[in-house]
Amino acid sequence: MNKLTDRAIDRIIEMAWEDRTTFGAIKFQFGLKEQQVIELMRNELKPKSFRLWRKRVQGRKTKHSNLRDFNQGRFKCNRQRQISNNSISKR
Repeated sequence: MNKLTDRAIDRIIEMAWEDRTTFGAIKFQFGLKEQQVIELMRNELKPKSFRLWRKRVQGRKTKHSNLRDFNQGRFKCNRQRQISNNSISKR
């Protein structure tokens, strides 16, 4: 796994908890595959928090782009404010 800053780790954790942010979006922005995100979450979260997160995202259609019912979508709600430290929004 690449050497990540604390800020990047915090952002990855935040994106991993978001329902509509796919693992593909995390890979696009940070270069981490799904398994690497799972390992990062396992290392950074408390055991109970990790179990809750795994239960929540396992098999969730919105977290896996190939399971989604739609091809294109937003990473966030259109009513949500821009996130300034998100490099995707700066493209």
